[in-house]
Amino acid sequence: MNYDYSAYYVLLSLVLFTIGTVGFIVRKNAIVAFMCLELMLNAANIAFVALSRRVGNLDGEIAVFFVMAVAAAEAAVGLAIVIALFRNLETTESSDAMELRL
Repeated sequence: MNYDYSAYYVLLSLVLFTIGTVGFIVRKNAIVAFMCLELMLNAANIAFVALSRRVGNLDGEIAVFFVMAVAAAEAAVGLAIVIALFRNLETTESSDAMELRL
């Protein structure tokens, strides 16, 4: 028998996205915030693939490649920002980044 588990994957995606959103809002550390953002992007990827398998076409898998490219660029730029923040203020707390504006 061929069972359809796509609803479980979408539920998993929802749980991961919720964890990422809560972590992004609650935590002040910039590194943890970027990790939570990556978690949200991966949750979207799981939903894309699950719904693409459900419908039976490859549009979701193609969208995942674009999301992965954006995530790689975001990780590179985010890491550069965190390194610059740490070099100037010796902290990775995002609330301390307001001092850089002065």
